[in-house]
Amino acid sequence: MNGRPEPHDGAALPYLLRADEVAELLRVSRKAVYCMVDRGEIPGVTKIGRRIRFHRDDLLAWLEDQRLAH
Repeated sequence: MNGRPEPHDGAALPYLLRADEVAELLRVSRKAVYCMVDRGEIPGVTKIGRRIRFHRDDLLAWLEDQRLAH
């Protein structure tokens, strides 16, 4: 173990993620997640009333695309 969190494969994640779960997955703050939403940088965003949820499959596909691009 090197002290770094292991990357998620997504299998254990719920279908709709909360902002705090996305923040943990991206290793950023919740505030950063909300800023990314405002800028349209994160796909799969759904608003349910005043709450924001993220579609797991869209987010994981986007993360994979980001990983391959760098």
